[in-house]
Amino acid sequence: MMTKKEIAENTDDSVEGAEPERKEPRLRAVKGMHDILPLDQPIWDKIRKVTREVAGFYHFQRIDTPVVEQAEVFEIAAGATSEVVEKQMYIFRSGRDRLALRPEATAGIARAYIQHGLGHQMGHPVKLYFEGELFRHEQPQAGRYRAFHQVDFEIISTENDPVYDAQVITVSYRIVEDLKIKNSVVQINSVGCRQCRPLYIRKLKSYYKDKTRKLCGDCRRRLVTNPLRVLDCKNETCRALRKDVPNILDSICLVCKKHFQCMLELVEEVGVPYVLNPHLVRGLDYYTKTVFEIFTDGYESAIAAGGRYDGLIGLLGGRETPAVGAALGLERLIEVIKAREIRLASRSRPTVFLIHIGATAKQKGLGLIEDFRKESIDVVESLGKDSLNAQLKAADKAQSLIALILGQKEAYEDTIILRDMKTGAQETVPINKVISVIKKRIKS
Repeated sequence: MMTKKEIAENTDDSVEGAEPERKEPRLRAVKGMHDILPLDQPIWDKIRKVTREVAGFYHFQRIDTPVVEQAEVFEIAAGATSEVVEKQMYIFRSGRDRLALRPEATAGIARAYIQHGLGHQMGHPVKLYFEGELFRHEQPQAGRYRAFHQVDFEIISTENDPVYDAQVITVSYRIVEDLKIKNSVVQINSVGCRQCRPLYIRKLKSYYKDKTRKLCGDCRRRLVTNPLRVLDCKNETCRALRKDVPNILDSICLVCKKHFQCMLELVEEVGVPYVLNPHLVRGLDYYTKTVFEIFTDGYESAIAAGGRYDGLIGLLGGRETPAVGAALGLERLIEVIKAREIRLASRSRPTVFLIHIGATAKQKGLGLIEDFRKESIDVVESLGKDSLNAQLKAADKAQSLIALILGQKEAYEDTIILRDMKTGAQETVPINKVISVIKKRIKS
């Protein structure tokens, strides 16, 4: 057995692996794009795990659509006057094709539903969920990148039933809840349908008729091309001007009112907290009736949003089919989780840390690692480091339960030193029995 003195004699006191002075890199990630670093991956994994569990419970099936679509898919879906189409799409040509990186997921999912006849394949309602990367060329800001990730839930049905609106809201809220993000609330509104919305738009234009000069440049343009978007402006002057704007809920038709009231009763039934927000609209033209966003205390942007889009599938060339969906922004969820220091899961401690001393020990250690894998024993190593001191530091950092020390002497004798990292006690065991000894310790 190696004594502490022998370990010290084998220790190389040189600063192995010390990082050189860090220089500012010449090449950096593209503006608005970002790296997801290893330390953040456990949070991403947890969000994806919660998404899969919630999706599975409510019987949503996963769909993945291409990152690149015909640009027309989004131009038809979002509307020519939407900011997504006007300012934010990454469009390029490939031969005769005019293509776009997907700026949102719903249009691509609707295209796939039509193309593959998912209604016939799966039967209605078709309940789908998506998780992936999207791209919008907008000014980067907190929680908003040019390359970002979303989780989407979509319900496509033959019935225009408010129960599906309520379920999509519930699913979105449950994910927020399961991520331990407290003090969150759903803001809900109705933007009416193609029959009643024109009446409200006339009222809106009339309200702003003598206020146009006070609006920002974007809103003056929106008032002509897409008046509802005036209600969504973040400019302080524009926000102040909408204080006395007509309430859209006073203008929607009886069918929309009935749908809205029923949906609210269903949301109340499942205990999801909500407030009415008559100024709430969505940035894409395809929304009808229900729209909603989820906000949480201390965070300015919505962490989830969605609504009903009964006309979208018809616009893209399919039969008129009712549908409703929602999206959760993963980067925004992660910002909230980090800001609140929410502990989603403790970092798992590896069972074993393998330390080697010398070339022969390194060679034997490589084979031993494969034996551990066959027995599903988690093992960490620093085979690239020859300094014992560096390996001991790595073992402390990993917080392993057990350290295995394979020195030159042990390698020739086919033995290995097993050290309990909690108590410091150590023993020498035959290398062919070390796995069974570790298994007994784990069970005890």
